[in-house]
Amino acid sequence: MDWNKLVDSLVNWATTSGLRILIALIILFVTFKIINAIGRKIERTGQKRNADKTIMKTLAYIFRLGCKVIVAICLVGYVGVNTSGLTALITSLGVCVGLAVNGTLSNLAGGVMIILTRPFKLDDYIEAQGKAGTVVDIRITNTKLLTPDNKVIYIPNGALSTGDIVNYSEKDTRRVDLTFSIGYADDSEKAKQIIRELCDMHDLVLKDPAPFVRMGEHAASSINITTRVWVKSADYWTVYFDLLEQVKAEFDKQGIEIPFEQVDVHIKKD
Repeated sequence: MDWNKLVDSLVNWATTSGLRILIALIILFVTFKIINAIGRKIERTGQKRNADKTIMKTLAYIFRLGCKVIVAICLVGYVGVNTSGLTALITSLGVCVGLAVNGTLSNLAGGVMIILTRPFKLDDYIEAQGKAGTVVDIRITNTKLLTPDNKVIYIPNGALSTGDIVNYSEKDTRRVDLTFSIGYADDSEKAKQIIRELCDMHDLVLKDPAPFVRMGEHAASSINITTRVWVKSADYWTVYFDLLEQVKAEFDKQGIEIPFEQVDVHIKKD
């Protein structure tokens, strides 16, 4: 083996192709850092200008992905690889992948529809596909939900965009519906007055629309009183549980019975 020729070859490669590869790697590292910084800048700018967080996050993601792909292709050409063959390879690979992930395309289209129509946005609490949680991320093919008990759920955008969606956060106010039962022997007007006063005294219950308290049903074992109050969406569960506890405590204090279901059996003697 001619070591002089080997050394000359290595030196020649290092000063030509090797140097190009080193420069390409440095450029790749620096440009990716710059692209990521610009992407974060886009998100922060959107937050400062109160722009839609979902759209700004999606735009930043598309910007980063597109710029990185362009930089990578340019650097491949700079290193000396024939990009025409690479382009053909990527095109062929894209066709194969497209056929293989045909079902995923519906999720991709669903993601585009969700971003354009915006039935919900980040931080909204929604219910869809039998699942409920806070939207923490809207991706191209799926949407990420965080449940109240800290579970993460990924819902495919295809099914999400074509199914029913309940958005609990879109409106600022919600109505709390409750039903309180009293015995037939109890004073229904007194019970309604107690419920009405508790609703009026609660700081989180809105005065307009006014609370609704009326007799709603003559049930088999009880008189059911329908109660409806309006609250801020964020206060829904606080008011819900507060009224349940306060009405029970006041009924007990005032001697009003909350009956349980029962059956009276009469024995007839011949």
